[in-house]
Amino acid sequence: MKNTEKRTELGELGEFGLIDRIKKRTRQQNKSSVLGIGDDAAIIEAGDEYKVVSSDLLAEGIHFDLSYFPLKHLGYKSVSVNVSDIAAMNAKPEQILVNLAVSNRFSVEAIDEFYEGVNMACEDYKVDLVGGDTSSSSAGLFISVTAIGSVAIDKVVKRRGAAGGDIICATGDLGGAYIGLQVLAREKQVYMADPNMQPQLEKYKYMVGRQLKPVARMDIIHELDELGVVPTSMIDISDGLASELFHLHKHSGLGVKIFEDKLPIDNQTYEAAVEFNLDPITCVLNGGEDYELLFTISQDDHDKLEKHPDIHFIGFMDAKDKDVGLVTKNENWVPLKAQGWQHFES
Repeated sequence: MKNTEKRTELGELGEFGLIDRIKKRTRQQNKSSVLGIGDDAAIIEAGDEYKVVSSDLLAEGIHFDLSYFPLKHLGYKSVSVNVSDIAAMNAKPEQILVNLAVSNRFSVEAIDEFYEGVNMACEDYKVDLVGGDTSSSSAGLFISVTAIGSVAIDKVVKRRGAAGGDIICATGDLGGAYIGLQVLAREKQVYMADPNMQPQLEKYKYMVGRQLKPVARMDIIHELDELGVVPTSMIDISDGLASELFHLHKHSGLGVKIFEDKLPIDNQTYEAAVEFNLDPITCVLNGGEDYELLFTISQDDHDKLEKHPDIHFIGFMDAKDKDVGLVTKNENWVPLKAQGWQHFES
């Protein structure tokens, strides 16, 4: 008999649509599961504090290209991206588990190099590698890291919680990792055309570093704690600023208004974007993989962070207008679209 059952392609849903679909079909069985699918990390009750747990998968050919990604850097980045999720909950990371599936083209020495990067990140973030699993792979390298952290019950921060008038803050600078990726992809093409050519990376060292070895902003979490600031909502910037703003919009039910002249971009990133015939602001909005923090604070905390050199006030949550948009330097209103990294595209 002919199968008439409708087939829905994953690309039709996209990553976030698939996550929402899974969430709707999931039921919690334990009271200790305070928050499940749908945030940067799950929240689990653990006595007088919460445990937060996050997991990320990195697949060769999708998330990284070993033709230009050193294994040591890959090990470091695998930890950073998970620690960044823990930071986005206003929590402190404590343990990680690393799972690897490797093909026989990898040597023992190659795996040693990967774990050297993992151990370096563990030292930097003060976390313990406490386990994981290893398996063979028919092709390529697959990495899954689970991070576990803790946070006081009254200090946990979720994607929801922002109120109208809250100030939108972004840490560091944005767009650099995307430009770094463009540089690496270009140099790969040059090398493939002529293996005798030496890569020209010195000029782009900052942006390449942002791509190959991102640093989770645990420093900001510690500083917010010292300043007595608990964000009203928070998320890390992994899929692009615009995409993350839409998450805050969805979870708060509020509008989002940001300002072009307030967006943080490094001068080197700006100049490289122009060189690559890319709009620098588009790189900031949709580049992704910067692993900075995007959060909202109440107006009462404005003065505490106003002079912080690495926290930028880029806009506010709007209770009156529920749209998500950008005010240009010419004071024009431009609706935003989430055009960052999209999984499952054909």
